[in-house]
Amino acid sequence: MTHTETPSAPLVTDTQTAPGLVTRPGRWIDNWNAEDPAQWEGGGKQIAARNLRWSIFAEFLGFVIWQLWSIVVVSLPAVGFTFDTGQIFWLISIPSLVGATLRFPYSFMVPKFGGRNWTIISAGLLLIPATGLAICVGHPETPFGVMLAIAALAGLGGGNFASSMSNITYFYPQSKKGWALGLNAAGGNLGASVAQLVVPIAITIGAAATLNLPLAGWIWIPFILLAMWGAYRHMDNLSSAKADFSASIAALREPHLWILALLYIGTFGSFIGFASVFPKLIADQFPDFSTFAVGSASISLAFLGALVGSLSRPYGGRLADRFGGARVTMAAFAVMAIGALAVTWTIGMNNFWIFLGCFLLLFVAGGVGNGSTYRMIPSVFAARSGVADAATDSGDVSTQRKTAASLGLISAIGAYGGFVIPQMLGFSKTSTGDYTSALNMFVVAYVVLMIVTGLVYLRRGSAFSGQRI
Repeated sequence: MTHTETPSAPLVTDTQTAPGLVTRPGRWIDNWNAEDPAQWEGGGKQIAARNLRWSIFAEFLGFVIWQLWSIVVVSLPAVGFTFDTGQIFWLISIPSLVGATLRFPYSFMVPKFGGRNWTIISAGLLLIPATGLAICVGHPETPFGVMLAIAALAGLGGGNFASSMSNITYFYPQSKKGWALGLNAAGGNLGASVAQLVVPIAITIGAAATLNLPLAGWIWIPFILLAMWGAYRHMDNLSSAKADFSASIAALREPHLWILALLYIGTFGSFIGFASVFPKLIADQFPDFSTFAVGSASISLAFLGALVGSLSRPYGGRLADRFGGARVTMAAFAVMAIGALAVTWTIGMNNFWIFLGCFLLLFVAGGVGNGSTYRMIPSVFAARSGVADAATDSGDVSTQRKTAASLGLISAIGAYGGFVIPQMLGFSKTSTGDYTSALNMFVVAYVVLMIVTGLVYLRRGSAFSGQRI
């Protein structure tokens, strides 16, 4: 039996003007078809936009929680913790390991529970790591094992990306998915920058002799509750959202999924990995520039890395539309190699501002590479299906299903870079006393990935000759 909500509920205004839609209790919508022009123009796009806004906010908070430990660890010694370098890097990297792993099951939660329902649940789960961090950092006697477990729970925020992107995919027509997903991704990525900007201010403003480090967790609780309320009040579940396990299995059997995942580890993995470790690198190499006093508060410039990387991501997609994703990705890896090499030189120069500039170049190139590599995925799968123009033709329904599954899988695999990069830098620091050896390995890796991109997707005579990937 169908049910129409009372006039005070905002959903009715949308669905009454969207032809064919039926609403049920629990904010379920039946007969959703974003490809139907009449339904889309008759109210569907307003419903989609409303769900996108709250999805971005919830995912933004997921990234905030995911990256909290990246900035908190810098202040642990000041409040009495005595962890060694290896332990600190585990606290930085374990959220990325857990977050990347959770992206696989999270991809299937929207069809199982509904996009609105899962957004409420996944946002609510963020209360656990936020509260746990607030309690633990207020007690310097907390054992490392407990701290590591709480840091691992921050990975719940990293999993949110997969379910959020999956949910928004169902709301938008094919022609508008790129822009919607780009906004969703960029809005989420900005959470890493905001966490690194806000936490130093929050824990120092009004503080006297000691830092109020528990505020790093407590300040996000009201926003998480707001996201839960917003999802409950304003988001919707689509009955047409179905899990596509067969497409995921087919995608896993596709060799190019693994090649593209490797490239995405190099781009997005570098972005999230360097964003996680940037505050620690600054504190180690340039302790006098770790924070700057602004009145009674302190600010860390580490947030600039995640900020420029997030903002440059949409431009990577736009450049890929114009010049081809493979060409832009090659250029991004070339600049990333130059940036990483320049960072190794500037460490010895002991000039913070040159160091910061070189690292920001690395972040910008990584952000551009994120967008261009993600844009390559549908083109590669379309070309593999035999279409004449993979840049504009997404292929048949089977190809589109495989592409959609691959986008989720590749985003999950790529996130493991957020674990690998801090671990390599930590190993370099503990074994050699500096970060140079790890940075040199990254330079080699970027050059190799640049060559792989060119040989597989741009080389004349390859399987993709004549296509603009």
